[in-house]
Amino acid sequence: MSARTSKPHEVVERALELSRADGCVVIADEQSTANLRWAGNALTTNGVTRGRTLTVIATVDGKEGTASGVVSRSAVTADELEPLVRAAEAAARGAGPAEDAQPLVTDVPTSEDFTDAPAETSSTVFADFAPALGEAFARARAGGRELYGFANHELVSTYVGTSTGLRLRHDQPNGTLELNAKSPDRTRSAWAGRSTRDFKDVDPAALDAELAVRLGWAERRIELPAGRYETLLPPTAVADLLIYQMWSASGRDATEGRTVFSKPGGGTRVGDRLTELPLTLRSDPNEPGLESAPFVIAHSSGGDQSVFDNGLPLTPTEWVREGELGHLMTSRHSAGLTGLPVAPAIDNLVLDGGTDRSLQDMVESTDHRGPCLLLTCLWYIREVDPATLLLTGLTRDGVYLVENGEVTGEVNNFRFNESPVDLLGRAAEAGRTEKTLPREWSDWFTRAAMPALRVPDFNMSSVSQGV
Repeated sequence: MSARTSKPHEVVERALELSRADGCVVIADEQSTANLRWAGNALTTNGVTRGRTLTVIATVDGKEGTASGVVSRSAVTADELEPLVRAAEAAARGAGPAEDAQPLVTDVPTSEDFTDAPAETSSTVFADFAPALGEAFARARAGGRELYGFANHELVSTYVGTSTGLRLRHDQPNGTLELNAKSPDRTRSAWAGRSTRDFKDVDPAALDAELAVRLGWAERRIELPAGRYETLLPPTAVADLLIYQMWSASGRDATEGRTVFSKPGGGTRVGDRLTELPLTLRSDPNEPGLESAPFVIAHSSGGDQSVFDNGLPLTPTEWVREGELGHLMTSRHSAGLTGLPVAPAIDNLVLDGGTDRSLQDMVESTDHRGPCLLLTCLWYIREVDPATLLLTGLTRDGVYLVENGEVTGEVNNFRFNESPVDLLGRAAEAGRTEKTLPREWSDWFTRAAMPALRVPDFNMSSVSQGV
């Protein structure tokens, strides 16, 4: 047996047979990737990779409670499988009682495709995209701009087996495209990104045309000082901010008084109104185009994630419901501690409830009362204060001035200081929800759909010299 000659479900079954622990969870992740990279209007590299990671979670009952041990390894051979299982058992016996210990999940129907071969991607995923990209190179070259970027497609088949009888499987496709256009002198830069399941819905020509317009806007340069400006945040920037908000929405931390979702004097802010706009922030494993695992897959415990919850079914969850805080993130353990409903993390995020207006419509409706900024994206986002969820970060690849309903030029970049929770409360308008790629967090989170937001007083705390 090796990482490529045995079937993943067979590895899971054999590891469970070898287990001598009181409980055991085995997770096999079969991963394949295909990628393209380009620079200066020409492809530079491409490649395909394959791999498997095996995670064994052993649980051992004792007088003081149940302990857990977790060991993960890649490319496990037949001779290495039993030592891996024993290592997990040894880790459990050497650990103290697990704080998050719960009975392993039971009574979840077996996935019909559990014994099927893993799904795999290949370079054929770019069969239509690559020729269209070549045509975009030609148009960019003729238009005096250079295209840089990469396209990556990943397919992970995850098999979960437990000593309590669960046999679950999920296939997760994940595609990302990042395209950057630069002027030949590199003084102007514009970015666009897309999230996709299969690259069939990605149009390089349309993206290049969008970037050409933005480079044209940047031919006129206006310097602005730091300050608070009316600002249009595009969906990608909204996604980056609200993903961090979701990651920070721990039910346990809020109950213990450590976060922006803690209620002064004790308890949480669940039920409090966060915004007057009728916005709903939600996750759903069956969201069309953003489908994600319908059950918990936890390779480790920490915060509001627990290895004991592996296989727990996931259901649609409204984190914010029509402007009110609806749920905070919990495992079964932290739900028991806090009295909150069980609400594990789900691997997608949608904000809806805005109007049907596009970002361009929002630009055109901007009046003349003062300067309005149109952002491209955010990056280098870091937390400043967990008590208010104050974040800092930088704008990048184009900040534009909107006057009297049209873009009149590019301004300098800024460092910002803002809390996504406060932004929701101050937002004056939300546009049409659309699929988007969060630029800052795209290595960890890609399945998002967001509207553009109009914020009347976005805090640009200082000027940045970045492009």
